Amino acid sequence: MTRPEPTAAGARPISKEPSLYFNRELSWLAFNQRVLEEAADPHWPLLERLKFLAITFSNLDEFFMIRVSGLHEQLEQAEAERSPDGLTPRQQLARIRDVVRKLLKDATDLLERQLLPGLAEHGIRIRDWKSLGKAAQERAKAYFRESVFPVLTPLAVDPGHPFPFISNLSLSLAVEAADPESGERRFARVKVPEILPRFVPLERFSDPSDDVRPGEFLPLEALISANLDQLFPGMQILGVFPFRITRDMDIEILEEEAHDLLVTIDREIRRRKFGAVVRLEVHPDTPQRIREFLLSKLEIEEDDLYEESGVLGASALMAVAMMPRPDLHDTPFVQNLNHALAEAPEPFAVVRQGDILLHHPYDSFQPVLHFLRRAAEDPAVLAIKMTLYRTGSNSEIVKSLIAAAENGKQVAVAIELKARFDEQNNIVWARQLERAGVHVFYGSVGLKTHAKVILVVRQEEAQIRRYVHLSTGNYNVTTSRLYTDLGMFTTDQVMGEDVSEVFNALSGFAKVAHYRKLAVAPVTLAETVLRKITEQTERARAGEPARIYAKMNSLVDLPVIAALYAASQAGVPIDLCIRGICCLRPGLEGLSENVRVFSIVGRFLEHTRVFAFGVGEDEELFLASADWMPRNLYRRVELMFPVEDRALRARIHREVIEPSLADNSRAHDLQPDGTYLRRRPSPGETVRDAQLAVLEPLLRTPLRAV
Repeated sequence: MTRPEPTAAGARPISKEPSLYFNRELSWLAFNQRVLEEAADPHWPLLERLKFLAITFSNLDEFFMIRVSGLHEQLEQAEAERSPDGLTPRQQLARIRDVVRKLLKDATDLLERQLLPGLAEHGIRIRDWKSLGKAAQERAKAYFRESVFPVLTPLAVDPGHPFPFISNLSLSLAVEAADPESGERRFARVKVPEILPRFVPLERFSDPSDDVRPGEFLPLEALISANLDQLFPGMQILGVFPFRITRDMDIEILEEEAHDLLVTIDREIRRRKFGAVVRLEVHPDTPQRIREFLLSKLEIEEDDLYEESGVLGASALMAVAMMPRPDLHDTPFVQNLNHALAEAPEPFAVVRQGDILLHHPYDSFQPVLHFLRRAAEDPAVLAIKMTLYRTGSNSEIVKSLIAAAENGKQVAVAIELKARFDEQNNIVWARQLERAGVHVFYGSVGLKTHAKVILVVRQEEAQIRRYVHLSTGNYNVTTSRLYTDLGMFTTDQVMGEDVSEVFNALSGFAKVAHYRKLAVAPVTLAETVLRKITEQTERARAGEPARIYAKMNSLVDLPVIAALYAASQAGVPIDLCIRGICCLRPGLEGLSENVRVFSIVGRFLEHTRVFAFGVGEDEELFLASADWMPRNLYRRVELMFPVEDRALRARIHREVIEPSLADNSRAHDLQPDGTYLRRRPSPGETVRDAQLAVLEPLLRTPLRAV
């Protein structure tokens, strides 16, 4: 599959004026701030608020591992490019530090002043060592000796013991000790083992006479810190200071030089753990001498040190957030199940009756699994082709593909080995599939395969029929309950032929320059998007009705932004529902006053990509695997596909477009200065929540939006 230059017909001249763009990294941090705001929202149940807080910290970890590390790498270049908003890498890092430090303060204040006290009122407590009674402490010491002590390896640092390697995101204890006889100060590092629970349930070593109750936890680092005398007998413990590091975890593969991509990526995964340190986290009470010692040994600057009170690595609080307390979680819901498709002995007959739309997580993912299972078993099925990006660690889908190969069918799977942080899972699946006789390929050189598509080829009487499933999200059962996504089954002949061409381009040497119904990156997607925007621009200039609605995760691509600015200037009303990064600046007089940008953060991760161009009967509606970012448009294999069935289009309007526009409780409007203002209902106004509008009929105990 040939990768074109990142330009496309219909693009407007791209202004280099920095004031027209928001910084990508700061825009992402603004998204994470919105996630933190959900943790602060008292309308969510307490453990759901804790979950949002844990997600905030987990998001930050990945941000430093990938985005901040990339800026550090740019610092080493002789002439690093400025960002579209005019900032050098050093300036971006300085802005990031300011924003992150405030975000960390807000997050830790929220945890310590609201969430932990609130959870304590419901019997969920994170205790410290001193708060335990003597009997509980004795039993905790016994647990430490039996279950924790054997796992620990104290590592001294002195002329005979070099500073140890510290793995990414690992929590460590910096221990200062002194020899009672000589008075000599010594330093050691103790790793808090990740193989053990970070928060130890206190009930495991309590009895009815203790003041310990179910739902109470002791941080593992607190347990270790209180028992250091067992690790360093005969030494005087002067102080113990937790710290945590983050490393550069991005993988860069020169695919043109890789003789075997699977072997190369497997090797790079092993190397990745040795990436440069980009962040050091410490408690505020860590002495300056310890800070300077760690900075020196880790070879980073003081600018990359971040103070955090409370729990270091607070993403680990997700384990507490997931504890089984229904009274402190969201109301459970029962997913819709398309019984005809999920239970039919021959789901192909159901799909032949007309296109079928599934809206996850409101609709169960089971029809997709059943479709693949039956395809693997059906004697009339000749071939199955599929793309896999993130499929999870226990995949029913992979089992069906293996069964299909064992049943003598032609099975071809495009596995994306470079799916970030899922590389190891995908390598395991690739090897299992290959052993079963599946033809596994890794897509085009230099391109990630991010498209989500299944093709089933079936012999039916005197003809071959293609069955296609296209999706905005991954073939992953777990995330299908957590992310909002849309998937469509179709037997449309032209779309099926287009999908066949896509697979031929992925697995072979086919160079397809034109598709009839699909828009495919990196070949035609950017051109199609720009053309559709331009068509609406020209309609508005001609005085005809025009409109653009786009829902996606991120908007970064400069040619697309330029085209949207031109459409706004022509008078096209533009609504952009963008969950995360947005580099377009709305509301600028004479340029973007017709553009409204808003973000929705709710119970589920908004992941659908929906694009509508036009008004009424003239509207064209598309779903896609791609955001409007350079990586999606020019450096990945992506698919955008039309929804032509009237009933399906009406459903997308009813369940996605209209609720997002009407939301007045979870939506945040982007302002011209880059801030986001949360929508609030006026006094007496009905409260509208875009996700709850679809979810409410499925709730076991109906709720009202808040």
